[in-house]
Amino acid sequence: MLVELRLENYAVIDNAAVEFASGLNLLTGETGAGKSILIDALALLLGEKASSEVIRTGAERAVVSAVFECDGVAGDAIEKVLEHNGLDESEDGSLIVRREIAAGGKGRVFVNNQAATVAVLRQLAPHLATIHAQNESILAFDASARLELLDGFAGTQIEPMAAAFEEWNGVRARIDDLERGEQDRLRLVDLWIFQKREIEEARLQAGEDEQLETEKRVLANAEKIYNAAMQAFDLLYEGDGSTSASMRAAQKQIEELARYEPKFQEALAALETARISVEDVGATVRDYAGGIHASPEHLAEVEDRLALLDRLKRKYGPALEDVISFGADVARKLSEVENKDEILRELRADLARAGADYLRAARTLSKSRHDAARKLEKLVEVEINDLAMKSEFRIEMTTSEQEGNWTSTGIDQVIYKIATNPGEPMRQLEHIASGGELSRVMLALKVSVEAGSNHVARALMPAKASTPRSAAQRAAQRTMVFDEIDTGIGGRAAEAVGKKLKALARANQVLCVTHLPQIATFADHHYVIEKKERNGRTRTTIRAIVGEERTEEVARMLSGAKLTDTSRKHAEQMIKANG
Repeated sequence: MLVELRLENYAVIDNAAVEFASGLNLLTGETGAGKSILIDALALLLGEKASSEVIRTGAERAVVSAVFECDGVAGDAIEKVLEHNGLDESEDGSLIVRREIAAGGKGRVFVNNQAATVAVLRQLAPHLATIHAQNESILAFDASARLELLDGFAGTQIEPMAAAFEEWNGVRARIDDLERGEQDRLRLVDLWIFQKREIEEARLQAGEDEQLETEKRVLANAEKIYNAAMQAFDLLYEGDGSTSASMRAAQKQIEELARYEPKFQEALAALETARISVEDVGATVRDYAGGIHASPEHLAEVEDRLALLDRLKRKYGPALEDVISFGADVARKLSEVENKDEILRELRADLARAGADYLRAARTLSKSRHDAARKLEKLVEVEINDLAMKSEFRIEMTTSEQEGNWTSTGIDQVIYKIATNPGEPMRQLEHIASGGELSRVMLALKVSVEAGSNHVARALMPAKASTPRSAAQRAAQRTMVFDEIDTGIGGRAAEAVGKKLKALARANQVLCVTHLPQIATFADHHYVIEKKERNGRTRTTIRAIVGEERTEEVARMLSGAKLTDTSRKHAEQMIKANG
């Protein structure tokens, strides 16, 4: 849920902050006041492309920031996105996003006050808010997006089928590679044989080069190391004035003290522990020195071996592990050339199994989609007719099991169709001529999909979640933004849209820019956007209004700039009836 939105030097806004709440948040204002500025700014925080043209004249940069309250299923999804991108959560569980647009088109993105990218905003966007602009057509989405809408309603899980598709596609790619590249492979056989022999004869061991480098340093400095080790042993253990001898002498004196003063027993024990540690170190360096042998011959062998490894790393590296991996890859390629027919038989068998697995998963998903499409049709048709339209709505779904139609999203194609008047043929949504009809159809579709997805969310919750303000209810508190979707409608249709928005806001946070008083009266929270001139500069402000101020705003929407007692009274009655 969007809690707060802040704008600084954005378009005609120098500095503004607005707090939103759950329920229906409506934004109104005179034409040209900049009602859509807030929606455009929010879109930037959801990953939309930025332009330096939004920077207020005279400013160096524009800043847009927002605070979202995240819980339920959306909160879990946001947590995964943050973790995947190496970003920390906030202490209170909220999400703070900020975007700075600088002159020249450059800008910066911050998530929870940590540097991020626009790509991260796009990953977070589906879990934060959805924006539906005026004249938006659901068929503006591509084929995958249309399927995603239906899957969102049905709550279908496409991951098993997508995994089956990846398995099948991977096997198919290997077969294509074997068959297409045979001539190239035959030309390269001699080279591969040489490379395989060269790497195998070296008998490489992972980490061998690092061990040899250490051994080389020891052999090259054997005399210095031996002398240092023996001197350390002498000082710690062997010599007359060694540390161990001194500590033994000190122990005898402290033993004498402890006979008269018991508190020195603890010191005596500590000294004994220290002496044992010193003698252990002495024994360790002595043993180490005993294993050092200055051998020019062995040093030469180590240097020759390192030179061989360096040469192989330059050819097949850069690391020794890469050389070993390269040798294994070459051996695999040679094996494929030598056993191509057998490998192809195995791969084709694997392909058949993977294809069968994919089709089983795709058919199951297809059936689920067909069932969901029939339910969604009925829901949308009811919702449309509630919005003062007599329409028929259909979801046309085609399914093809031909391999050329296989994708990671299944074997289905979806088209949304409608007949807006009785007796008219069904047409695709994008062919609706009336912007008002399209706005209402879109709202009906969104309401229906939200109703379906909320039902699925509740069904997936465990029984213990059936407490007041359950997890399913919290998951439903998504932010939905409608930017003047009431364009081209009025009268009874406008009132129906207002009721529908109010119903949608019971389970979601809804933000809506409107110019219709019939819709404005349904607001749970009403904000007015005003444009004023001060010191020769235009300045837009946003503020919440209640009580008499709200009545005045609705009256202005009813009658225009000149308010009358009649318009005020009418506004008051409408607010009371729809509040």
